[in-house]
Amino acid sequence: MTADSGRDRYVDWLRAVSLVVVVLWHWAFTILRWTPDGPQPTSPLGFFSGLWIFTWLLQVMPLFFYVGGYAHLVSWERAQARGTSLLRYIGGHIRPLAVPAVALVVTWALLGAVLGSLFRLQWIGNAVMLVISPLWFLGVYVVLIALLPVSLWLHQRLDILALVLLGGTALVVDVLRFRYGLAELGWINMAVVWMLAHQAGFFYRRLVDAPRRLDLSLLFAGLFALFGLVFSGLYPGSMVGVPGDRLSNMAPPTFVIVALLAFQVGFAEVVRPWVERRLAHPRPLRFTVVMNRVALPLFLFHTTGMALARAVDYFVFEGRIVDDRTPDLLWWLERPIAVLGPLLFTVPVIVLFARHRASRDAERATTRRPDADGTAGVDARLAGN
Repeated sequence: MTADSGRDRYVDWLRAVSLVVVVLWHWAFTILRWTPDGPQPTSPLGFFSGLWIFTWLLQVMPLFFYVGGYAHLVSWERAQARGTSLLRYIGGHIRPLAVPAVALVVTWALLGAVLGSLFRLQWIGNAVMLVISPLWFLGVYVVLIALLPVSLWLHQRLDILALVLLGGTALVVDVLRFRYGLAELGWINMAVVWMLAHQAGFFYRRLVDAPRRLDLSLLFAGLFALFGLVFSGLYPGSMVGVPGDRLSNMAPPTFVIVALLAFQVGFAEVVRPWVERRLAHPRPLRFTVVMNRVALPLFLFHTTGMALARAVDYFVFEGRIVDDRTPDLLWWLERPIAVLGPLLFTVPVIVLFARHRASRDAERATTRRPDADGTAGVDARLAGN
């Protein structure tokens, strides 16, 4: 932890790296196929066998929810010490996430409706859904914050047994889904699996203080479980959806994501000493601080920046800058260009968002005194602790 703020640098680094992985994945590896119904996304995973193995590290949602669980536990304990009620704490953490997300969805919905009506674009609805669909993650995250009373109760009453019961529930849901054809029950795991990842974060400090052999045990237990589940033929190997696969491990989550969580948490702890040594230097630490400051607007607007960049490419440059063809050597070499365009369009939106937020916070500071419980100006980052 830093000596001045008490923040865990490694937690901030994990959050920053997770965010960068998600954004770069979307920017660099989204291949759009234009159909009569509009753009249809795919990725290199659909063209090369074996690339799915990289998703075992690059599908970082389990790790992000895990880190978020720890961050919420720590921040709640601090708020509780100041006399803040749990209901007030939950509201103070949901609003900064939900308000801009809802505003973004409404803006794109209205823009899509207007453009579709004016230019008779039958595919605009599908395009709008592609832009806002990554916000599913933020929706789940908000639900997990709302469920904190349940999570905290489970943690206090059941301790680590809560993780066992949640994992067992996820497995039972998969059995009912795949063995008995009750496909609709699979969506229960949208809550259960991500709640498990979030709940696991409550044990973060205990895991950090545990002997190193426990880190290795988690890593190899998760790895062997992934190997067994995937190569049994019951589940696909990719941890992200791939067009053509008979099912996705993410929509809704399967028990494979539980194994992925164990593997990633173990991996994160095994590499912790190496990373912490580098975080002692200014550059990696500065990267971590900056990325955590822009976490929310970057996640919110990275697909908007990508949509604007693709629109300019298609309608101005006739698709010559980002060519969504079957991946070949040239396509791989073009990946930096595929990232640069969305970045150039996303940064101004982030700056405008930051200025608007700073202006609003300053206005609030002058029109009302801070809340007695200290929750005014609550951290609006995606998983601030």
